[in-house]
Amino acid sequence: MGKEILTGVYFMQGDIACAEGALAAGCKFFGGYPITPASEIAERMAERLPQVGGVYIQMEDELASIAAVVGSSWTGAKSMTATSGPGISLMQENIGYAVATETPCVLINVQRGGPSTGIPSIHLQGDIIQARRGSHGEYKIIALAPASAQEMFDFTIDAFNLAEKYRTAVFVLADAFVGHTREEVIIPEPEEIYRVQRKLPEAGSSEGKIRGFLDEDIAPMPIFGHGFKTHVTGSCHNDFGQRNVIDAEALDYYIKRLNNKISKRAHEIISVSQDMDGKEVALISYGSCYRAAREALNILEDEGMRQVGSFRLITVWPFPRVQIQELARKVKSIIVLENNLGQITPYVEAAAGGQAEVIFLPPRVLGTLHDPHAIVDKVKEVIP
Repeated sequence: MGKEILTGVYFMQGDIACAEGALAAGCKFFGGYPITPASEIAERMAERLPQVGGVYIQMEDELASIAAVVGSSWTGAKSMTATSGPGISLMQENIGYAVATETPCVLINVQRGGPSTGIPSIHLQGDIIQARRGSHGEYKIIALAPASAQEMFDFTIDAFNLAEKYRTAVFVLADAFVGHTREEVIIPEPEEIYRVQRKLPEAGSSEGKIRGFLDEDIAPMPIFGHGFKTHVTGSCHNDFGQRNVIDAEALDYYIKRLNNKISKRAHEIISVSQDMDGKEVALISYGSCYRAAREALNILEDEGMRQVGSFRLITVWPFPRVQIQELARKVKSIIVLENNLGQITPYVEAAAGGQAEVIFLPPRVLGTLHDPHAIVDKVKEVIP
């Protein structure tokens, strides 16, 4: 296989494509702990990272894994971990710490059936709200939802770019179906891949002291070993990282600056894909559900029903509220496809604001793909 980044066309599992995407993005550190259905990512990184000058560490558990990822990022390395829902549950405190300390890192969640240990071999979109609200406090997160092995490669690169650009933790919300699907993956030449590097401070201060935090325009990151004085703390702090755990004004400033860094740039971060010109009904989907939506639309078009279009969430978080508001003004009905009991649907209903009927459609059996014909049947109920 050689020591360079792979290029070419492959028949590749989604988890393996994710690992290769991380390498293509410049990942140099992986800290993780085995868990189905994400273990193939760790196995691939264990093999490949040393070949490209990186470091792989299997930690004693998921708590240690995310701590190692945060620490390695502060040495300047692009860093990631990969796990499933139970592992994300264990990582939540340090995910919040990564957000609070503005640490760029990538978290791959290959979702499985839950809650608790659940069913390791069955895919479910059960961790969507967990990604957004799993850690305590008030914060924003970025999360992407791939639908194919190719997107496991592409979106992992995107996740690293977003993490580096906005100095935050970024999720890739896959599931067991996408992670274990084998299909064509095209890996471009390295020079064709767009990579973002975090902004670093310039030397010049007599004491090397800089404002390395809480800048809504994204502060340069004073990484360890480069001569800058900084304090990295999860406690309420100011622009220099100095703690203030007494004053409400300090907390107000701290929370709002952290959140505004993302919310003021939501229009830059949010990505959706839609084909809704002149349509009456929208199929809203994300991740693996998009594949079923696409096939249902093919069936409907073959039957001459062209009033239905697709609206896909590529970034689940930040939630595309404005885009769905605009959609609701144009259509009569919105059918939301999720492989859960309706985690995104309340957000869609709130954004639609009663301007369009919102219908939630789970698969007939949770943990299985939507039957495209069942989607078609639901559409025909809406459009007799």
